Amino acid sequence: MVDHRSPLHPARRAALGGSSWRIITSIGRRSAERRCSVSDQGGGERFCGVYHKGAVRISDLSGRKMLPIGDDLFVTTIENSVFIDKSMLIADVVDSGYKATLFCRPRRFGKSLNLSMLQRFFEIPSPEDAAASNTAPLFEGLAIWDAEGGRYREHHGAYPLIHFSFNDTKKESWPDVLGALADKVAAEYARHGYLLQSDELLPVEKEAYGEIMAGRFGPGELGSSLLRLSRMLFKHHRKRVVVLVDEYDVPVMGGRTKGYYDEAVSFMKGWLTGAFKGNDALAFAVMTGVQRISKESIFSDLNNLVVNTALNLRSDERFGFTDEEVEALAEYLGRESSMEEVRRWYDGYRFGSVDIYNPWSVLNYFENHCMADVYWGNTSGNAVLGDMVGTADDRTLEKLYRLLENGGSVSEPLDTGVVFPDGATPEPVLWSMLYLAGCLTTDDIESPNNRSVSRALRIPNLEIAQLFRGEIVDRFARVAGGGDRLEAFHRALAAGEGDKVTEELGSVLLQGPSYFDLTSENSYLMLMLGLLFGMAGYRDPLSNREAGRGRYDICLNPLDPDRLPVIVMELKVMRAQLGSSLADSLAEAALAQIEDRAYDCAANAGEAGIVRYALVFSGKDVAAATARRAAR
Repeated sequence: MVDHRSPLHPARRAALGGSSWRIITSIGRRSAERRCSVSDQGGGERFCGVYHKGAVRISDLSGRKMLPIGDDLFVTTIENSVFIDKSMLIADVVDSGYKATLFCRPRRFGKSLNLSMLQRFFEIPSPEDAAASNTAPLFEGLAIWDAEGGRYREHHGAYPLIHFSFNDTKKESWPDVLGALADKVAAEYARHGYLLQSDELLPVEKEAYGEIMAGRFGPGELGSSLLRLSRMLFKHHRKRVVVLVDEYDVPVMGGRTKGYYDEAVSFMKGWLTGAFKGNDALAFAVMTGVQRISKESIFSDLNNLVVNTALNLRSDERFGFTDEEVEALAEYLGRESSMEEVRRWYDGYRFGSVDIYNPWSVLNYFENHCMADVYWGNTSGNAVLGDMVGTADDRTLEKLYRLLENGGSVSEPLDTGVVFPDGATPEPVLWSMLYLAGCLTTDDIESPNNRSVSRALRIPNLEIAQLFRGEIVDRFARVAGGGDRLEAFHRALAAGEGDKVTEELGSVLLQGPSYFDLTSENSYLMLMLGLLFGMAGYRDPLSNREAGRGRYDICLNPLDPDRLPVIVMELKVMRAQLGSSLADSLAEAALAQIEDRAYDCAANAGEAGIVRYALVFSGKDVAAATARRAAR
């Protein structure tokens, strides 16, 4: 190995006893590691600020065990916080040989931090970039630095690089988006402002560059700005250029909801195609996003783009945390006893062949003294999930309820190349969007590009189940006329107040769903199930389960059966107008059916007993009968 010297990062310098230089030779590296090697409880070891446990490496140069909440910049994260080593993504990119790669993963799964890591590894530091420096000391100790005898080091600081992040380009109108994009282009040109002094560029090129850097350019120049910058960097450095684009789909997804989808697709198609197709200045490009906008739209002219989703095996463990990484982090933080709860709440994703945790939620869980809560949902908005729940018909609601059952799943094909038609987004597209957004996962990863294969989709963990449940409660609170009305209905149900239940349900039917939505007994069943989610003191409603000598329509099991009763419901629908005498007789017959078929014989009732309801519907009319039974 070549014997050369490099400045050591201050934290590593402290770990080595104050020496400001580190000799990078095979002998020197081993002796340095011996000097700063520290055994840690649980079997891990620290080497110069990097904690090792098995194959997992956790860098903590500051030694303060601070977690990088909200920091997606590699340099500040690794200098100040705990960093779970994902540096072998660099090897994936180099070894693939792909000209352009798009990684699609859910929000807050480490895409921006990984792209920042790629930038600080590959880029020749720009004199105009205040954050640029020799980052070799930051990568020493990470897996990439030592991998395969250090062969990837030749790519460190070796490329001129262009980096764009579009994570804040969702605006109210397309002109506002263009303005935001223009500002980002001008800023990136300014980051390479040294080109104005380049002896390799012609005066006319420098003049055009200066105009763009000053923000004096129109739509035409904006559309070719990526291609132009790559060519000028290539001409100056005589080295091909790396292009990184983070959250490429944000302006497009903003356009879907704000009405400028076509304009966003058209711009991104021209901007990316010009720079990625037939551009001799390009070394390689890496993009990230949540949704994979179909090749028939943005990427129709790019035949050199490789799309990597959670269905793919390549780079499957580079985004999100693996079980081994979370265990090592918990041990490093002294939180090993929390692993069972962490798994229930934040594990359960399948990326390729690897089980993955939501990294944002895991970090927030540990940061908040191991308090389980919905952290990811509070940052991502979940517009796709809200769209599906808010517009779901009976058939879709039935699938959503099934997902919330213990071990529940739905079988649907996934088309990860999303195209948005005019008008409402159809259900098959929404399932694919929910998968890409991280609201659903699947273990069926065979033939990832086959759009006709039905895959068993499931909710990955308790956190996401809470999001689904919250969206259902929000929808049916609106149907009920507000959260207060829904709670009043719930209290009446638990108290066995048949008249109050009839009154509240009658109000829901009059003010809520269209008459034509209530076309069958299943329509009323889906409505009732939706109204029962989120009922205080109760688990999610169960439906159509075998019990006694048949199947009940609905059963609600309390968390504390000594305080609240089990509730069993039988629903009937009649076509004729609901008269009082007929309604009463039908309701009594339905109550008798519960008794005769022993629907509640296996109910886990306590001192609060069981409340039986018979509900008879006709159009927007309802009649109810109730009976209470003590626990056997």
